[in-house]
Amino acid sequence: MPKRSAGLLLFKREPDGLRVLLVHPGGPFWKKRDHGSWSIAKGEYLEGEDPRTVALREFEEETGVAPPAGDFVSLGEVRQAGGKIVTAFALEGDINAQNIVSNTFEMVWPPKSERRESFPEIDRAGWFTLTEALEKILDGQRPFLERLAAALG
Repeated sequence: MPKRSAGLLLFKREPDGLRVLLVHPGGPFWKKRDHGSWSIAKGEYLEGEDPRTVALREFEEETGVAPPAGDFVSLGEVRQAGGKIVTAFALEGDINAQNIVSNTFEMVWPPKSERRESFPEIDRAGWFTLTEALEKILDGQRPFLERLAAALG
């Protein structure tokens, strides 16, 4: 059974077009990576959990900000290269991307050092135009941006 994740793609309408909120993974592996490394705020869930509820929970855990109330746009599912199935929902709203405070994880760092370091799960967030976001987002999540654009016309 493949692992499953659910996430939330926050969007806002600006006078010059649509903006989407993407998050950048924390930790030493992702530190210097930019294009093709950003994601929607998402997290894994267990069988029987409601994906939309998980998407809301994970958004708050990864950004430190409660998602705004509003109508959800279902963006469906995609299977990422590693086999994980990601379900996404879009929601219109606005947050200050500079003020995110992510939960953390621990890992051995540097490798083979036996020393455990703590890193934020998300080290930053940003608002991007769809064109910018298509360059920044992980390839496997690009369909969510395309589906959002199609749903909003």
